[in-house]
Amino acid sequence: MAATTELLTVDAFRKLPEARGEFYYELRHGEMVKVTRPRLRHLVVQRTLRQMLEGVAPAGSLVERELAFRPLPEHELRVADVAYVPPERWRNVDLDDYFQGTPDLVIEVLPPSHTAAELNEKEKLCLETGAREFWVVDPDLRQVRVSTPDGHSMTWRAGQELPLPLLGGARIQVDAIFV
Repeated sequence: MAATTELLTVDAFRKLPEARGEFYYELRHGEMVKVTRPRLRHLVVQRTLRQMLEGVAPAGSLVERELAFRPLPEHELRVADVAYVPPERWRNVDLDDYFQGTPDLVIEVLPPSHTAAELNEKEKLCLETGAREFWVVDPDLRQVRVSTPDGHSMTWRAGQELPLPLLGGARIQVDAIFV
């Protein structure tokens, strides 16, 4: 007789001890997946993006690094490298839970450990569950690819300004992301 495995729910996942050290876990399709913690270069790009976005974000919104969110209610708990949530959504959150739904902006900084398939799957999930933009930031190529739910994708490179329609139409210099 074949053994069956039950999908792990977010509620069951939250009761597990938190990982310490070199990795943490995400819940993907009801299964725990080990994720390597970012190295310093990755953290510096995250911090820079957070600071840049906070400088133009409206009062009462959230710009945060390593934001855990629940794109689907039962079997998904993901972490955004950087996320933006507008004030009208942020003021209604339960601070004793993970963020319900997907942030309006999800930013992933390319680490060597992510496969293209993993990144594409996360982008698809986020854009199908409420993200209005999904960014892939590539420190090696010094570029940012911005995708939207309507299937459009645009890459912004060094020397260009990246428009921020979700943050009132402000713009940031791509070069300023990569210190």
